[in-house]
This record gives sequence, C-alpha cells and structure tokens, in this order.
Amino acid sequence: MKIQVHTDHNIEGHQALAERIAIVVENALGHFGDHITRVEVHLSDENSHKGGKEDKRCVIEARLERHQPIAVSHFAHTIDQAVDGAADKLTRAIDHALGKMHDQQIRRTDPPPPGKPPADDL
Repeated sequence: MKIQVHTDHNIEGHQALAERIAIVVENALGHFGDHITRVEVHLSDENSHKGGKEDKRCVIEARLERHQPIAVSHFAHTIDQAVDGAADKLTRAIDHALGKMHDQQIRRTDPPPPGKPPADDL
C-alpha cells in the first residue's frame, strides 16, 4: 500500500509529519492492505493564520482494487486529531464497502457456463 501525503501552503509538510501520518494510516488500514493500492492524505488549515476551533482538515482517499475510490474528511483542532478522525472514518467506510462487495458475491446467482451441468447434478 502506497501512502502519499500532501499539504497546503499553510501547513509545513516536512518529512517527520509525513512519516507520522503514514504510521497512523498504516495502523488504521493495514488489515485492508490486500485490497488497497494507494492512499492519499491531504492536509489543510482552513483558516490559515487566523486560528479557529476546528480549522485543521484531513481528507484521506483510498484506492481499492476493483472498487471506486473511497474518500473521507475530518475537521479538528490539530492536524493529529484530524488525521486520527479521518483514519477512523475511512476504516469504517472501507469495512462497509468490502462487506457489501462480499455479500454481493455470496448472493450471486449466475447461471453455470454453457456445457456444464448445474452443481446439484454432480
């Protein structure tokens, strides 16, 4: 799973921040690793230098194999809180999406390929 971290011009996007965020994302999404090809994390400070109660925003987008990308966002007082909140939301969203996909595969009633007898006749 490849993790990319992007920041806006109001957030200092140094290597230590990117590594810290990658660890949080990896811990949250690691058990989905077989299904995720890439994760993009976008960090922004909505109010810039003015400050604010919950002005730090984290958007995380996960690209899943054979599935549409899933994106979530979370606002918080600090970058770390925003990343934690978005990672939690994304974990639930991926779990839900993969669960739905699994349920659909179980419930499929495709006819057998031509020339093959139905499974009941074997």
